[in-house]
This record gives sequence, structure tokens and C-alpha cells, in this order.
Amino acid sequence: MTRVTTYDTTLRDGEQAQGVTLSLEDKLRIAYRLDEFGIDIIEGGFPSSNPKDASFFAELRQHPLKHARVAAFGSTCRKDVAAADDAGLAGLIESGAPIVTIAGKTWDAQVLRALQTTLDENLRMIADSIAFLKAQGLEVVFDAEHFFDGYKANPDYAIACIRAAAEAGADAVDLCETNGGALPFEVESITAEAIKALGRVQVGIHCHNDSGCAVANTLAAVRAGATQVQGTINGYGERVGNADLLTIIADLELKMGYTCVGSEKLRQLTSVASYVAEICNFSVWAHSPYVGSCAFTHKGGLHASAIARFPEAYNHVDPEVVGNSAYMLVSELAGKASLAAKAKALGYDLDDKPESLQAILDEVKAREAQGYSYEVSDGSLALLIERHLESARPHFTLESFRVIVDDREDTGALAKDAQSEATIKVHVGDKRFVATGEGVGPVGALSKALKMALSSAYPQVNNMHLIDFKVRLLDESTGTDAITRVIITTRDEHGTWGTIGVSENIIEASWNALVESYEYGLIRDEAIATAVTLDAALTAKPEHGMDGEV
Repeated sequence: MTRVTTYDTTLRDGEQAQGVTLSLEDKLRIAYRLDEFGIDIIEGGFPSSNPKDASFFAELRQHPLKHARVAAFGSTCRKDVAAADDAGLAGLIESGAPIVTIAGKTWDAQVLRALQTTLDENLRMIADSIAFLKAQGLEVVFDAEHFFDGYKANPDYAIACIRAAAEAGADAVDLCETNGGALPFEVESITAEAIKALGRVQVGIHCHNDSGCAVANTLAAVRAGATQVQGTINGYGERVGNADLLTIIADLELKMGYTCVGSEKLRQLTSVASYVAEICNFSVWAHSPYVGSCAFTHKGGLHASAIARFPEAYNHVDPEVVGNSAYMLVSELAGKASLAAKAKALGYDLDDKPESLQAILDEVKAREAQGYSYEVSDGSLALLIERHLESARPHFTLESFRVIVDDREDTGALAKDAQSEATIKVHVGDKRFVATGEGVGPVGALSKALKMALSSAYPQVNNMHLIDFKVRLLDESTGTDAITRVIITTRDEHGTWGTIGVSENIIEASWNALVESYEYGLIRDEAIATAVTLDAALTAKPEHGMDGEV
């Protein structure tokens, strides 16, 4: 299998994405994680442009990466300035990075209008910069900026630029599709011409996603002979982003027969996506190829039925090879197969209960017509199943609840000083509990009050925490009379689950979702405790008496 070098630029190009601001510690954490994953080259940023990036390279000199090599990024020397006298190139050398990547113009219009210099001077800047850096014992990657636009405008000059880089000693020439506007067939043919012109110098590819083709363009370049791929984790980058390096790696390994990180490391793909997203304060887009939560999720009944018999029919790869999982969604589109599969995942075997299965399916469809959605509400679906199986035993029942919101206008109409107070009355067995909770919002206050009321009987509720709260109006045309759907996500030490409430009153919808959240949490906790106890009993060593019998 042919090896393709992976070059990550999340810490430089990715940080230019709107909403991404990385601290020094953030950059180091990402670098070490990508090193563990098996990325070959990690671009750390501009060491001469800001103290944070200079500190990043200094830190990696003290605590070097185990597999990846770090690259410092900069530009060719300035016009009419010798490479040996250029402050930017000096900063690259001072960074101590073993690889230096310098960007240079290859589009004649850019040279004339942006650099405001001659075409010959630009060739001098490229060649002198690379020769100077090579003389310092560094590995040099030349980023041929705007190469594809340049080639289409003036192919002879674009080729002359990358030849100047190669002849000066560049170890790799990476063709940059800087504007993101080229299409795969263009990238493949132009890359082939560049490779023909350069001979044995390694050729790489760097694409942006403005036309939605960044990954496809990268694969097209590899088809033409490129052996180094640049990209960012999750496709982060300015405008609409860079090529998603994780998708590229998976496609190359699973679809095209190349080696990037290897099959064992490929199982980390989904966790790497989540790790970097979390540090960037994002969520992985649910529909991201390979790593998204919906990447191997099936909703239609026919799909689910087929998956049960022939997984390859709708899963283009086994989700486990990229560290992801297949999911079955239950909705009004669901058939019996998808509902049975989802129920089994929740711990309920409906295979020998056809009447219950049909009744549950009928109720799911009826409730979804009213505004419910069980796609991300596993807890509510489990409670619905329990009611049909007549195995539900409510842990508590509500007598009443009341919420008061107090906002003191003496601090100004725009002040964010509203406070909520919730009082609930519930019954646990034959005991009645009254509790009051306070919070900024009514749902938080209700949650605190409910925890206070239940904690003496069920102390495990103190380990359950609301982590997400979503509200949606289902019929916006009716204004304040619209049906409101609330979905709450709750987490404890064992994982997360979702519950749903629907009502014309947002507080009532929230309360219903909240009650189901704690009810399902208690059922789930008891099931886990029972499983652990049973497992311990089955694995315990038998004790023998004097007569040798158990």
C-alpha cells in the first residue's frame, strides 16, 4: 500500500475560522493528541507573528512529539530584500522547528497586484528563500499559493514558480487551491501537469471548501500522484473551511488503498474529531462523514429492516473501523424492525411480543403527530415501552408544582437579574414531600426542587445533571398559542439520555421532560446496579465448606 503523508494545519489555518480562538495550552493539547493519532506533520503557526506561537514552538522543544514533526509557517522573503536579511525567515529559523513551510505567490496577477513587484523578482524571492533555509539544515515545504488559479491564468508562469522552488531544494511542493473554487477534474489534470514538471520532488495538495469540493479535490490530486495531503480537523478554516483531514484519511485508507495512520489508529477517528471540537468550543457536526453522530444513523423503516439483515446495504463502511456506532432512530417513518432494534439497544426484547411491538409503534406515530420526537429522546421512549410492557413502577407522583419569576425593574429593563422560585409537592410511596428550589431560570429551579424532594429516598438523583435544554415552537403561525416541544439532556456517571415534553405551556412541557428525565435516570441506575450485582455473583469464586460442597 502506498504511504500518503498527512499534514495538519488546524493550529494555523484552522484557527482562522470564525469563532476559534486557541490558547497556548489548547494548541499543545491538540498537537499531542494529533501526534498520538499518527499525523505526520503538524503546522504550529507563525512563530514570528505573535508570542503565543513562539511559545508553542519553545514548549515543543522542551517536550517533543513522539511521531509527528512540527512545522513553522511563514512567507518568502520580502521584495528587494535578501533572504539572509529577512526578519520573517530569521523567525522561522529561531523557532527550532525541523520543518519550515513558506508560502509564495504563483499567480501572476497576485504578484503584480498584491506584491506589487515583477514576475522575475517573485521567482527570485522563492528561490533565494528556499536556498537560504536549506542552507540552515531545515526541511522546506513550499506552499504554492493560488496555484490552480495561477495555472489557469498563466500556466507557464505557475510552473516556473514551482520549478524555482524545486530547483532551490524544496523537499515538497504543496499546490494550494487557495480560493476553493476549483473542481475535481480541474485539480486532477493540473496536479498531473505539475508532477510532470517537477520530477521526483514530493507534491502535496492544500484545498479550501468554498465550492464544497475540498475533500474531493484532495482525493483527485492523490489520484494524479500527490503524496502529501494538507487539511484541518473537522474542516475548520476561514470562510467555509479547509479540507477535512479526517474525512480525507478515512477515504484514502478505506476507499483508495493508501496508508495514512493505519487501521488501528483509524479507530480513533471519531474521538479525535470530538476532542478537537471540544477544545475549539464546538460540537462535531452531526452529519459529518464517518465521525458525526448521524453518520451511521438510520430512521426509515425499510432501511432499518434491511440493516438488520444486510448491514452493508446502507452503511458504506463498518462504523467500528472509525470508532463510531450505528444508531436506529424511532420516528413516524419507523417500521417494526427499527423499533425492535432500538428497543433492544435500550434493554427491551420485543421479538416475542408482536402485539406489544405494534401497539408501541402505533403510539409512537400518534404521539409524533402531536409534536413528540423520539429521535434523541431515548429516556422517554424507554418509559413509553415500559408502560406498554406494564413493567413501569413510578418512583414518585406529582401532586402540584408552582413557579414564580421575580424581576426587579429598579435595576433597569435590560438588566439580567431575574430569579425563579419553584415549589413542588410530590409523593414517594406513602410519604409526601414539599420542596422549594431557586434558580436563574424556571427549569433550573424546578430541577433543584425536585432533587431536594427525591434525594432522601433516591440519593442517586444528586449525580444527575441537566446538560442541555432545547425549545422549539411547532406551529409558529399561532404565536404564543403554539405547541412547544422541550428536549432535555441529562448526564450521570454512566452516560447521557434525552427526554421530551410537549405542551402549549412551555413550563409544563419543561416539567414533563424533567420528570421523565429523573424517572428514567432512576430506572436506568437500578438496571445498572442489578447488572453489576448479577455479574459479581456470576464471577465470584464459590466458598467450600468442610465437606467440600459448595
